[in-house]
Amino acid sequence: QVELVESGGGLVQPGGSLRLSCTVSGGTFSTYAVAWFRQAPGKEREYVATISKTDSAYYRMAVEGRFTISRDNTKNSFYLQMNSLKLEDTAVYYCAVGNMRVITTPSGVNYWGKGTLVTVSS
Repeated sequence: QVELVESGGGLVQPGGSLRLSCTVSGGTFSTYAVAWFRQAPGKEREYVATISKTDSAYYRMAVEGRFTISRDNTKNSFYLQMNSLKLEDTAVYYCAVGNMRVITTPSGVNYWGKGTLVTVSS
């Protein structure tokens, strides 16, 4: 069974930074594409960023240049560095892994984490 555990969420002021982590147990981490999604209150879950098993990274336009996704296969972990945070970045952030080349929709996810709350507020 594959399990994903997120950490690093919290409260931050606009313009601040946070780093989310996701540690994966079970399965063969290096063969997965990984991704971060988020879900704000009253909204659908949306793709944020993805990185392939060959380290090709892609971002939704709203976070391009502010967020960086990375992975460390030696630690079975991946990360989301979030800089210049905005009020509209407030959401529960979910990590996900899948067998597609990259993951940009929920349908491409094989396993989800339980989520970590990021609140951007002054």
